[in-house]
Amino acid sequence: MTNEAFSPSGKTYLLIHGAWHGAWCWDKVIPLVQARGHKAIAIDLPGHGRDLGRTSDIGLDDYVNEVVKAVEDQNGPVILVGHSMSGIVISQAAEKLGGKKIAALVYLDAFLPRDGESLFALVEATLKSLTPRSRKPGLVENLIISEDHKTNFVNPGMAAEIFYHDCSEEDREFALPRISKEPIAPLATPVRLTDDVYGKIPKYYILCTEGRDMDKTFLSTHVPCKKVYTLASSHSPFFSMPEKLVEILNAIQ
Repeated sequence: MTNEAFSPSGKTYLLIHGAWHGAWCWDKVIPLVQARGHKAIAIDLPGHGRDLGRTSDIGLDDYVNEVVKAVEDQNGPVILVGHSMSGIVISQAAEKLGGKKIAALVYLDAFLPRDGESLFALVEATLKSLTPRSRKPGLVENLIISEDHKTNFVNPGMAAEIFYHDCSEEDREFALPRISKEPIAPLATPVRLTDDVYGKIPKYYILCTEGRDMDKTFLSTHVPCKKVYTLASSHSPFFSMPEKLVEILNAIQ
């Protein structure tokens, strides 16, 4: 989804969904960004949204290349916004694209990696950071692995509670049927990042303090960020509080 009529002084945001989701999760955000004179684009990563043709053989490079292509199609610098799993994706894409093309990286309750880390490694480190008292059953306990161990999906009976507990019934009815399988390979692949490229691109973190998937407080401090914002929302503020989310995005330079 794109918006061609935007202010010449406006920013360009490329919105990247997290695991099991698609470009559809940004439907409320895009018009709000556009209303502020900016350009907003949401894409489906391979195997998600409208691109469900293949899933099990998708790797991290497939995700990254899709983002790189979308960025290269834009004039001028782009702000990459990655939700959840896609913190990994936007980090690797930024390393490939460089600071002249990527104005900033925004991690929306996302996995924020250092060089050599995979999403699985970050999940393990995040869980270790929690005290037994603060750790509550969430996403990890409700993942179902396929028989061939190439994909996983979220326990359908718990997805609404994990992702959308503060969202409207209308939003839940929209989102739940659209949740798809997630390839495992991208989650297990370490990123390759350098201080000279990735390290110099400004980073911002938006921590969703009421998320019931996993407490990401640890991740918000894992790599230095210019600023850490908080939203008292579930893991899905693009549904539950899109206006507040866009206020934060608009403040990022």
